Amino acid sequence: MASSSSALPRDICAIDFGTSNSAVAVPDAAGTGAMRLVPLEGEYTTMPTAVFYLAEGRHDADGPPRAFGRAAMAAYEEGTDGRLMRSMKSILGSSLIDQVTDVGGGRGVKYADMLAGYLKYLRRRAALGGVEPRRVVLGRPVYFVDEDPARDAAAQASLAAAARAVGFEDVQFQFEPIAAAFDYEQQATREQRVLVADIGGGTSDFSLVRVGPERVKRLDRRDDILANHGVHIAGTDFDRHIELAGILREFGYRAMGPAKAGQPPREVPSGIYFDLATWHLINTCYSPQRVMELRNMRPFYGDARHHQRLMTVLEDRLGHELAHRAEDAKIAVSGGGGCNIDLGLIESGLNVDLSEETAVGALQSDIERIAAAGRETVAMAGLTPADVDALYFTGGSTGFRLLAERIAADYPGALQVRGDRFASVATGLGLHASRLFAR
Repeated sequence: MASSSSALPRDICAIDFGTSNSAVAVPDAAGTGAMRLVPLEGEYTTMPTAVFYLAEGRHDADGPPRAFGRAAMAAYEEGTDGRLMRSMKSILGSSLIDQVTDVGGGRGVKYADMLAGYLKYLRRRAALGGVEPRRVVLGRPVYFVDEDPARDAAAQASLAAAARAVGFEDVQFQFEPIAAAFDYEQQATREQRVLVADIGGGTSDFSLVRVGPERVKRLDRRDDILANHGVHIAGTDFDRHIELAGILREFGYRAMGPAKAGQPPREVPSGIYFDLATWHLINTCYSPQRVMELRNMRPFYGDARHHQRLMTVLEDRLGHELAHRAEDAKIAVSGGGGCNIDLGLIESGLNVDLSEETAVGALQSDIERIAAAGRETVAMAGLTPADVDALYFTGGSTGFRLLAERIAADYPGALQVRGDRFASVATGLGLHASRLFAR
């Protein structure tokens, strides 16, 4: 993560507060003038953007007992009593930010304080890198809220307030796709127009950016940002569609109930399947009342095996395992061809063949909407696909081949470059911080 040759101030950092994952960059302790990513969990320099509030345990100065990142995810999946918060970024710009939510054990936490607590954890991890961060560059999506400038501005103001509440005195922002462009710019040998596709778990953001070796030293790059656009469709949507199309049909999704005299058979109620395929709703499927209701729905099923398999998932709390297998299947299909999904943990010998054709059919609409957002970004700049010199892919979901190939098909003359799917934005934010805050 190159920077200037002189040492950087020891009070700066950059934070990629992502929908799915987060990362932090700080000045290199060796005084090289470079920024580096700090370990957030063990040796991992990225961590899931997740907080788990334990229902039991004493408050400390920071509030109720909590776990962060992978530890938070593990506590939730293991069924620990408490409340998991993911996709906290989506709260920004909504009325929820000032509301209080129950986190278990009779405790209530304000959403704004929840957000601040997560940033405080990241700030402390930055401090372990040998800095005392008072100034920060925070990444932000192209749009926190689609087509609502007032709510979008409120979202950024809320995030800035949370950062100041945990000790940051100078808070600056940079668009996440622009940060990714800065990362790409380090390898540019001539001026180029680069379409950055930043596709993560919750959003797909595009930016058309002018980069080049003569521009890298300019601090104000606003005139190099030719267009921004984004949509709230990404990796978690793909996983849900794959699970519905490729797994949950074996559990009764879209199955028909028994025929009754004088009446055509009706489709099995689908609400439970949508919740099982939506990560943050899976645990709601395990409540005793809901399990009892679903157990009593046996007469709605034309195939008793579907109902029995569903009840096994609910009673053994296997919803997250199904979600993981859907994600694995998505990745396997992306490699080309189909795959076989082993569901023997539900029923001995049960498995599902997922063809690439089925996967494409399930995801086609979302993939096309994302690709259309890229084309619209170019059009907003008054340019055509032929004017794009390079495509720069970053974000976890750009590893999904079907999506990346579909986007690239619109720009046959563009060079395709893949950044670090999970760290390119943090690296670029670090570069921006080093230029912005350099002595």
